[in-house]
Amino acid sequence: MSPKSNVEKRVKDIRRNTRKKYSAEEKIRIILEALRGEETIASICRKESIAQDLYYKWSKDFLEAGKKRLSGDIVREANSTEVDQLRNEKIRNISASTSGNMFTIG
Repeated sequence: MSPKSNVEKRVKDIRRNTRKKYSAEEKIRIILEALRGEETIASICRKESIAQDLYYKWSKDFLEAGKKRLSGDIVREANSTEVDQLRNEKIRNISASTSGNMFTIG
């Protein structure tokens, strides 16, 4: 391996290791900011230090996932916390609707 290719490999490794990793929340924030249309996509990409190609990939993935979710292609199971919250909400709704209808027979 020549010294130049060794250096190039080292530089690539450093870039790969120092590349910013965006969370799903950050990607969604950036996509929604662009969808608002207050700024150009180019200016948002410059501000966030991302390539426009990367933004368009995220945007496409985001819209495709939403499309699949809305069409019911994705099965999502509720976790126990969500089930408990829905159960408690239903109980509150039932008790609120029946508490005003209490009457005595006499």
